[in-house]
Amino acid sequence: MKIITKNKRATFEYFIEQTFTAGIQLKGSEVKSIRDGKVSINEAYVTFRNGEAFILNMHIAKFMQSSIFNHEETRTRKLLLNRHEINKIITAKEQKGYTVIPLTVELHQGLIKVTIALAKGKKLHDKRESIKERDIKREQLSALKGRYK
Repeated sequence: MKIITKNKRATFEYFIEQTFTAGIQLKGSEVKSIRDGKVSINEAYVTFRNGEAFILNMHIAKFMQSSIFNHEETRTRKLLLNRHEINKIITAKEQKGYTVIPLTVELHQGLIKVTIALAKGKKLHDKRESIKERDIKREQLSALKGRYK
């Protein structure tokens, strides 16, 4: 699997509880733009309508070599999940107050997949703890690198 783009803010903003891999219903020009790496999921989120999953605000840049029948950049796209997975996500989202966010867009055996996560938002003090842990790890790595020079 080749990771095309990552939502780096997701692990900082949310506690990730469970992940799912879903396909996306795309047009041809969208696939070509994604393979070029011109996709952003930083503002994207997942919603459910009539028992189906959709991803909103996923930005895919227009493919320059395409004709006049190019795609909209932030249109709503359908996610391809099993009924069992959709039901599991919907019940958890309704009962426990979770949100569903995309984590990565990846190329898997010629197909474009999205990894979505069932997540719960962090409070400000949780974010501060994440920053402290990241700084401690960075200092430990720099100390180890300095020792072995």
